[in-house]
Amino acid sequence: MTTEDLLLPFEGGDMHVRQDGPRDAPVLTLIHGLAGSTHWWDALVPELDTASRVVRIDLLGHGRSAKPQGPGYQVPDHAQRVGAVLDRLSVERTVGIGHSTGGLVLTALAEERPALVAALALIDTGASLDDFISNGFIGKLLLAPGIGPLLWRIRTDGLVRKALSTAFSRPGYESPQQLVDDTHAMTLHATLATAQGAAHYLKQRPVPPRLTALAKPLLVLFGEEDRRWRSSTATNYTSVPGARTHVLPGLGHSPMLEDPQQTAALLTPFLQAHSLT
Repeated sequence: MTTEDLLLPFEGGDMHVRQDGPRDAPVLTLIHGLAGSTHWWDALVPELDTASRVVRIDLLGHGRSAKPQGPGYQVPDHAQRVGAVLDRLSVERTVGIGHSTGGLVLTALAEERPALVAALALIDTGASLDDFISNGFIGKLLLAPGIGPLLWRIRTDGLVRKALSTAFSRPGYESPQQLVDDTHAMTLHATLATAQGAAHYLKQRPVPPRLTALAKPLLVLFGEEDRRWRSSTATNYTSVPGARTHVLPGLGHSPMLEDPQQTAALLTPFLQAHSLT
């Protein structure tokens, strides 16, 4: 599978994109969660249909994309940038797969540009703030903003790994070093602004009624042992007409990393059913 990395210039900061698969094939757009990067999809991409063009995007402030101070980190802001990246890549229609906060970004993109998003697959995306459990280190920063800069400066690999540990529940799973490095590369501003933006988006309106209004094909996956969002939130999505939900036993917040084969096995029929060919 051919991989291509691009750094696309935009006003307000460059955006990093990674593409795999045939360039003339139907497009899948993969969006990571808070403090994530394109690397959170590394284990899943090889398991996806090789006849797809897979586009991974580092959100502003994440991965290899720019990390400016100031505004631009609200969920609709992220969605507009994702749309602009897809425009730059001449993508006219895509199926979106979003992890956690990335699911919110893709929902917002579908709200803003319904003709662009054909279908949505959400992986451990909380339906409302009532379903939130914990975000570990980031949660502490949000609760104690006065000491945030100090906590940020004293981060070690061990502390980052502890923060990332809430994203996984499979016994024996250890965060790849690349994920640790990408988390280290985050700025305090980008991390907190994106977290606050996600909370604001959910406060305005939960995800299921947003998706009901969109009437898009929907697949929802949740790790049963998710330690960031209650896996029972999956039942909230059953209110969306036609939505399909699956809870994966023994897995946590990031099933595409913990068990990419099982995750792909659930995604593949949905992607084939809503192929853009």
